[in-house]
Order: sequence, then structure tokens, then C-alpha cells
Amino acid sequence: MIISKESEKRVFLVAGEPSGDQLGGGLMASLKKQCGERLSFWGVGGEQMTSNGLKSLFPMSDLSVMGLVEILPRVSVLRKRLKDTAEEIRRVNPDVLVTIDSPGFNFRLIELLQDLNFPKIHYVAPTVWAWRPSRAKKMSKFYDHLMVLLPFEPQYFNYGNMKCTFVGHPVTEELPDGLGVEFRAKHNISDKVVLGLFPGSRKAEVLRMLPIFEKTVKRLLVNFPDLEIVITTIPYLSPLVSSMTSAWHINVILIDSFSDRKGAQKACDVALAASGTITTELAAAKVPVVVGYKVAPITAFVARRLLKVSHVSLLNIATGRRILPEFLQGECSPMRLSDAITKLLVDRVRRQKQISEQLLALKELNSGTDGGYSKAASVVRDAVLAPK
Repeated sequence: MIISKESEKRVFLVAGEPSGDQLGGGLMASLKKQCGERLSFWGVGGEQMTSNGLKSLFPMSDLSVMGLVEILPRVSVLRKRLKDTAEEIRRVNPDVLVTIDSPGFNFRLIELLQDLNFPKIHYVAPTVWAWRPSRAKKMSKFYDHLMVLLPFEPQYFNYGNMKCTFVGHPVTEELPDGLGVEFRAKHNISDKVVLGLFPGSRKAEVLRMLPIFEKTVKRLLVNFPDLEIVITTIPYLSPLVSSMTSAWHINVILIDSFSDRKGAQKACDVALAASGTITTELAAAKVPVVVGYKVAPITAFVARRLLKVSHVSLLNIATGRRILPEFLQGECSPMRLSDAITKLLVDRVRRQKQISEQLLALKELNSGTDGGYSKAASVVRDAVLAPK
């Protein structure tokens, strides 16, 4: 049964990853500020979106998968969730649909909804400049508006009637120093050297990256025996991370609460992170980052033949420079990672130089005082309130 529309405007959002959930939560909060109580939220999301009033149709973790090998065992679940989401959108009959990142799922979803006459917006451009340029032209047939995070992206989406707006990256705002001080005091590590480990937000990433990070830590402990380890994760992965680190024979501070993660990031002297939004968040926290990442061999084989960029970290891509040290696939070894981290830990000048370069790179992602969530919310608000 289709829900009848009254004065309240219905916004349907679909996020499939923790980074998308963070964007969706911020977007919803900003929309509420701009539109008051005239909105209701529907769709699929995680902790941040549910805290802003969304009742998720199903657990967002059902969609958190990436890579050819990783997707295959989940095909039946993904197909069912695709069907469930399309049916729910038809039932709700929203005033606007906002899909957030996760192009593998969301682009299949939008193709199923072309007979529905409401604005369709996508938040976070697919990396067509990195691979599959034909995707830009194809998505212009399905979406009315695209909101992008990088300043150079609009030029790649000049197709058809689809509008494209650079809204900037919301995590470019620097964090206050007090967050790290409070976190260190709370966990009794005020005078310690702290290494942050950020092994990813998907189960497959954690299973692949955390053992490499463990071996890296063991190498570091030879020269830094008092090293403290902080790991942030998300609630549904917390038991897995806890189990995998229980035999490390070193104190590990595990944080799975979104409210505490900023303090945990700010408390780090250096961070070792899998590629993703987390690298940008750490840059905003003024923490020098070393990136280590591996995917399944078959996924890497395909990616090497399709990718048109030489970096994977957002700041490196935005500037075209290797600001963050990246160690990928075969180069992602405990020896290389520990050597890069050691150089940052022992050399204050090197550490500060990378922090400064990271902060300068963040400015590339800033769309101005009205950027981030506020600008994205304005795009959605205008679509909702536009005369039909």
C-alpha cells in the first residue's frame, strides 16, 4: 500500500557503509535545522542515521561489502535487500530519494525506480576519473542531481540534465585539541606514545588487515616497548576485533562508540589505517597517517588494469601528491609499515611536516563556509520544496 502524502515531507535515504552513514547522519541533522519538523526520514542506514530519526529497513551491515571475491558469497542477500529497498521506496512514495555512495548497490537500485516521479539525488560521486568513465554518462540518465566531495569532480559529470554541485567534504573541519587530552586522561595514557590502528569498516577488511597490523605492532614494540594501542571500530565488528586482539599480550584500547572515536583519533601520535574516509578524519585530527591496504588477489588484478590514478587516499588523490605514505598489496608488509611509522615516531620535524601538508590538503576538499552538510542539505531541501 502506498503511503498517502500530507504536509510532512518524506526523505528516503540509502547508505551502505559506515562512511555513508556518517554523511547521511550529518545531512539529516542539517536538514532538520533548515526545515524544522516538516520532514520524516525513511530508508537504510547505521548508527548515525538512526540517531537522527531513521528507522533502518534492515541492518546496514548487510550491504557493507566490497571486492569481487568478497561479494560473491553475499549475492543472494544483496539481491533480496535490493528488492526489499525498491519495494519500500514504492510504498513510501517519498518527496526525494538520496542515495549515498555505495554505487554497486545504489546504481542497481535507481535503475529499478525510473518510473517513479520524484527527485533522485546521489551523494558522493563514483570515482569515474579513476576507472569506468562511462559510469558518469550512464548515471546522468537516472539521477537529477549529484553532490560531490572533490572540487575537480564536476567536470566529469557534464552529461544530460543532471546537475552537479561541489558540496565539499564535511570532515575537513579540524578537531579541538582538548578531545585528545580528555581521552588520554580517561584511559590513563597521558604520558604515553599512542599508535592508532584503523583496520577498516568491513568484516573482510578487518580479517585481512588486522593480522598485518598485529605483526607491525610486534616489530614496533622492539624499539617502543611502552607503546599504547588504540583501535576504533563499529559496533557490529567490535566482537571480532576484540577476539582477534585478545592474544596480543599488549594493552589495546578498543573504541566502538561514535561519540568517543574523535577523542581516540585526536589522542594518537601516529596512525596506521586502511584506505578510506578514516584517513581524512585523521588528517583533520592533526594525526600523521600511514596507509596500508590489501584486497583479494583477483580484485587487485582487475583493479590494476582499470585504475587511472596512482593513489588510493583521498588527500593524495585531491592533491596529486603522496602526502600520506601508502603501502598497497605486496608493499603492505609489517616491515615496510613499521619502518614508516618509526620514522614518524622518532622524528618530530617529519611528523609535523606531514601534519601541515595534510591540513593544507584538507583545504582542497573545503567548499567554503557554507560547505559540507549545510550545502548538501540545501540541495536536498530545494528538491523537496520545489513546486511539483
